[in-house]
Amino acid sequence: MSSINRYLQFVKPYRWQIIGTVIIGILKFAIPLLIPLLIKFVVDDVVQNDSLSNADKSSKLLTVMGIMIVIFVVLRPPIEYYRQYFAQWTASRILYDIRDRLFTHLQKLSFKYYANTRAGEVISRVINDVEQTKTFVITGLMNLWLDVATIVIAVCIMFTMDVSLTLVSLILFPLYAFSVRYFFGNLRNLTRVRSQALAEVQSYLHERVAGISLVKSFALEDYEQKQFDQQNRNFLEKALDHTSWNAKAFAVVNTITDVAPLIVIGYAGYQAVNGELSIGTMMAFIAYIDKLYNPLRRLVNSSNTLTQSIASMDRVFEFMDEKYDIVDEPNSTDLQKVNGDITFKNVSFSYDKDEETVLKNINLEVKKGETIALVGMSGGGKSSFVSLIPRFYDVTEGEILLDGKDIRTLKVQSLRDKIGMVLQDNILFSESVKTNILLGNPEASDEAVMEAARAANAHDFITALPEGYDTKVGERGVKLSGGQRQRVAIARVFLKNPPILILDEATSALDLESEHLIQEALETLAKDRTTFIVAHRLSTITHADRIVLIDHGEIKEVGTHEELMALGGGYHKLFQVQQLEN
Repeated sequence: MSSINRYLQFVKPYRWQIIGTVIIGILKFAIPLLIPLLIKFVVDDVVQNDSLSNADKSSKLLTVMGIMIVIFVVLRPPIEYYRQYFAQWTASRILYDIRDRLFTHLQKLSFKYYANTRAGEVISRVINDVEQTKTFVITGLMNLWLDVATIVIAVCIMFTMDVSLTLVSLILFPLYAFSVRYFFGNLRNLTRVRSQALAEVQSYLHERVAGISLVKSFALEDYEQKQFDQQNRNFLEKALDHTSWNAKAFAVVNTITDVAPLIVIGYAGYQAVNGELSIGTMMAFIAYIDKLYNPLRRLVNSSNTLTQSIASMDRVFEFMDEKYDIVDEPNSTDLQKVNGDITFKNVSFSYDKDEETVLKNINLEVKKGETIALVGMSGGGKSSFVSLIPRFYDVTEGEILLDGKDIRTLKVQSLRDKIGMVLQDNILFSESVKTNILLGNPEASDEAVMEAARAANAHDFITALPEGYDTKVGERGVKLSGGQRQRVAIARVFLKNPPILILDEATSALDLESEHLIQEALETLAKDRTTFIVAHRLSTITHADRIVLIDHGEIKEVGTHEELMALGGGYHKLFQVQQLEN
């Protein structure tokens, strides 16, 4: 199905509003077509009518002008208002529906997609490209038909006045149609290329604004300026290619629309000189030429904007067609009650088919309420291990069982609803502290929010903020310290109260005082929950029921702290190295 046909599926619910707007628009465009008829009437039937006295001429003139003033001053303004209002209302509603669908879509896309796609690229498609498609509604579904209707009405009136002169007026129409088809047919691809280049500029800019602290701390301003210049110049080149072709199109097509009236004026003058045409009819025809070719010029502009609009449609639907890596199976079930037993059976995993296997033949059985610590060198596969539990990625081989059920048979949302996560770099939105905690349970009361904050050792610092729980934390929580951000993140997991908990390097980047407060909160949080802890500092996980050493994607050792120390293997060496470093 083409992009236009797919777009029309979003238009369909508003078809009656569009039809109504077009009907109102025809009235709006038809009213000015009375002007040339008025000119003919005034010249032929009033000014040059020798059978009337001057008083009769004045009376007739006043009568017809009074009617015209009523039409143009009383009737036309509300028609113009409602045409504009309904056109914009309909287009805005359609864009709202498309963006709503795209937001639903982007929330379903996997971590793999976002790992390979820049955020600015996604934002550009949802904002810029969708906005560009508004032209298709306003111009393609409304104004285009109004201009066509104006041409048809004008031609019909012209035929009633003089057939041969009307045919002369239309003599260049075939050449005009060929030119539009030839030039604007090639613009679609050029427009897509230009839009992609603009999206790349936006993506680059989005990343650099988000990472401005890195740029400044490394004094990279001059370097980044050169990098941005490359991106910006690429867009400039694509924009100039588009502009060059567009300018050629306008030069040719506008020449045709300018020459056609000259032919008509010459032929009408010849007829008038030979007494075959009245002066009033000639003046009316010249006025109709303007009414005829102005819509044609607008159609040229419409062809340009519609080409851009359709190119943006292509990009919107290209994004909408991105496949989901993680989907609910047809017979998947909602996860209701969770006991908390989790089993890894012969699990292997790689991020892509052609990439190295990250986890190899993992077998591990975890009982309800157990705390499992995952340790090992960086890049060993610990974070990949825990990302499989909430199905951020699916296993390549084997299966993960929750209470005896393969997690792929459970609905993703219901599975993740039973899992709480605290990460090393937790995301806070730029809203209030309270709003960020409420992400754990948007329906929770203020009392529940404060209770969760107390459990996370966060209540005291929150109440000391300028506006307490209503304090805005800034983008990604920039107004809070690292330890404060972590405690807010822990508070929202307390509020969620999940049976399964995943802590991925939750304290690795904190000072000792913050780590102590957070470690205390995490131990309270982990009580009576099945908990997985990814840890760099081994001193923080000695209390775990079992410690799992993962090296190069394989489980090498499993046991308590005491058992693994007594074993004298890889865990013992890591622990000794860290103790020496401390």
